[in-house]
Amino acid sequence: MSIYGPSASSSLVTPALAALSQDSSRQVDAVALDYLLIEAVRTLGHSSKIATARTRATEEEMIAEGLLPPPAPLPTVPHSIKADSVKDAVASQREARIAEEEEEALRIRLEGVGAVVGSNIAERYSKDKARFQDTLDTVKFICKDLWMAIWDKQVDNLRTNHRGVYVLQDNAFKPLLRMSSPGGSADALRRAKIHLAFPVGVIRGALSRFGLNAVVTSETLTVPQCTFQVKLPKGQ
Repeated sequence: MSIYGPSASSSLVTPALAALSQDSSRQVDAVALDYLLIEAVRTLGHSSKIATARTRATEEEMIAEGLLPPPAPLPTVPHSIKADSVKDAVASQREARIAEEEEEALRIRLEGVGAVVGSNIAERYSKDKARFQDTLDTVKFICKDLWMAIWDKQVDNLRTNHRGVYVLQDNAFKPLLRMSSPGGSADALRRAKIHLAFPVGVIRGALSRFGLNAVVTSETLTVPQCTFQVKLPKGQ
């Protein structure tokens, strides 16, 4: 029989070598989530503006039908102050209020998406782990395993008062590393706070998967550093 026959060739292929030739692992580009978050903020921001405008139109219709009280009248001002100045000030306040409502609607949507992501990832990465002994172990899992799975690093610092309040600090949070704005540092900081709504949702969703209903807030004073505060009700 020839040395190149089936029996000879099959003996050279070990099970380990065959496994290497049929790698079933799936890999994703490290910056895919960054690009996705950028587009999510843009798309959900547009959606929030449409939803907010629809809500305002409905309210105006209800006011016209007498179902809602009309807005407060303009304040009476001295004759020395021009009426146009008052109207400009009122219009400016209205625009600021609309912008604030649209931004809040965007935060709610981003946090909702993050909550779904955090819940699913927490379930996937904890299924083979032993049951967490207490809340601190759960928060440590988020700081280590979950943070590494999503942002390729662990949280830099974790503090707690042992009464249900935890503070997670990341000195170089990946989504904020390249955060900038043509409007300057103040506008970049404002945009960074909007982007933090997604990780806030991730933390809240992960905790909810383990039966913990937490209030999660974020803060950043200078990018890319940021902190997340987790408050749990008594008894959890």
